[in-house]
Amino acid sequence: MILAGDIGATRTRLAAFETEGNKLKIVVEKTYKSLEHQGLQEIISEFVKTEGIPVHSACFGVAGPVRAGKSKISNLPWTIDSRELAAQLRLNSVGLINDLEAYAYGIDALESKDFVTLSEGVEDAEGNRAVISARTGLGIAGLYWDGFRHHPFPCEGGHADFAPKSELESELAAYLRKKYGHVSCERILSGPGIKNIYDFLRDAQKVEEPPWLEKQMAEAKDPPAVISQLASEGKATICDQTLKMFVSVYGSETGNCALNFMATGGIFIGGSIAAKNLSRMQDPVFMKSFLDKGRMKTLLVDMPVKIVLNDDSGIIGAARYTLIQKAFRAPTRASA
Repeated sequence: MILAGDIGATRTRLAAFETEGNKLKIVVEKTYKSLEHQGLQEIISEFVKTEGIPVHSACFGVAGPVRAGKSKISNLPWTIDSRELAAQLRLNSVGLINDLEAYAYGIDALESKDFVTLSEGVEDAEGNRAVISARTGLGIAGLYWDGFRHHPFPCEGGHADFAPKSELESELAAYLRKKYGHVSCERILSGPGIKNIYDFLRDAQKVEEPPWLEKQMAEAKDPPAVISQLASEGKATICDQTLKMFVSVYGSETGNCALNFMATGGIFIGGSIAAKNLSRMQDPVFMKSFLDKGRMKTLLVDMPVKIVLNDDSGIIGAARYTLIQKAFRAPTRASA
């Protein structure tokens, strides 16, 4: 039995998988609110005890950089040590990889119904791939193509500098610089980033916030979700403009990501924000921003661009990582 996890700032998902030939089948899975627990070890203990699952191997995708088998979660006060997890589970080693790296491992296990295509690209596109995913934070990963198969690898590109491409975006960057100092792409392309854009449009008096909405936002437990919902319903201009700006920046950064990784094999857009705001992502503004790279437009036109609808890609990928490591008899990187 394989224990796999997708560990994020908002939620932690654990699942037990069994293998059926070359496929993985979820036996049981459970989601926990990350902030309600002291750390991953506490959650694992509860899961194993409650579900009574025998664990033969394990891998966890975590929302943060992994170095020497340890990770400090970027938006959560947890430090995760693969050696401690291995000792807890009585295993020789436990895989600990970046969450977007895990997501990249899961891509090939998905079916055609799990994708929505924004751009077909060229037929039989081949080469490197990339994954970008806006959730509580912004994650990015690459998949190197060796001519036979893809090799996922992590990066922390979500924390790279935000590059404004218009006067309005320059004003947004200046607004956020006063608030945070360094302005990364994650400050805009994330759940909290949606609220940052909204606050900028309101505070800079670009769009009026009606009194009824001011009250609703003050009482909202999840302001980004409220903004997205009202934008989809067409009930507030400021929400509509917030999502329009978000999608434009998302398209531009996805294009940057495609160029950085030379993703001729395709670029995949994950995360709940894209999947839940599908009609917005399909708006021409996204692909216009994606392709707006001057002389490189002809290269980007040939790259397939797809939205991933299946939120299980990360946790499936964590489970696949253990199988791939075993199949190639490679030492488990970032493991105990």
